[in-house]
Amino acid sequence: MKKTRRQTPRSAPKAPSAAEAAENANDDVSERIRTTLATAIGEGALKPGTKILEDAIADHFGVSRTVVRGALGVLESDHLLERKRNRGTFVAEPGIEEAKALFEARRKIEHAILDLVMSRATTEQLDALEKLTDEEEHIHHHGDEKSKTVLSGKFHIVLAELGGNAVMTEMLSKIVARLSLVMALYEEDKKDDCGADHHRMIVTALKAKDLAKAQQLMDHHLADIEGRVRLTEGQGDRHTFLAVLENFS
Repeated sequence: MKKTRRQTPRSAPKAPSAAEAAENANDDVSERIRTTLATAIGEGALKPGTKILEDAIADHFGVSRTVVRGALGVLESDHLLERKRNRGTFVAEPGIEEAKALFEARRKIEHAILDLVMSRATTEQLDALEKLTDEEEHIHHHGDEKSKTVLSGKFHIVLAELGGNAVMTEMLSKIVARLSLVMALYEEDKKDDCGADHHRMIVTALKAKDLAKAQQLMDHHLADIEGRVRLTEGQGDRHTFLAVLENFS
């Protein structure tokens, strides 16, 4: 008679301890804090030089200031915030050399991304990207400034995602976020233009499998953005002073 092997009952998954549950909850809130502040900075709601009020954040999210400082520390490492000794944490104010380096890095990364997109993106994905430029065009004529800024940046991130390299996409996302601070500080020639026409031409070149043309168009588009800023100390100081006048007048 064949013996049946006795099955050892499996133990139920161990429930997380109270300390582990609290830590997980804090991690979730910390991520929400980071996302909230990064979005506010990227959309221009928090200007360069704005002081970050830790106690207000702690009260709003219902966490300790220790959790808040952890979230702010990540944003400091991403160069969106900067801590000033004995004064607190502020939205970063990129210097001129930093701004130049960011523009240069963006040009190089966008070139590499276009190369990846050319070889990896499907026709359906490029069609969807083209529809995004149609949405940009609509927002350009009917939307507010906040919507234009958000959608313009979105095109470049979606384009990067089509390249299939998560590291490059993350790098570009962080550079674009930091450049939003550069534009807030040094932009002189503000244009009522979300770049939809440039974006559409880039997509057309990608569909035609013309990498050189797509990269040339991207260079022209980024040069147009860079041409709107005046990288001088006086320009940065002027923007900071104007922000104070707007707040108090």
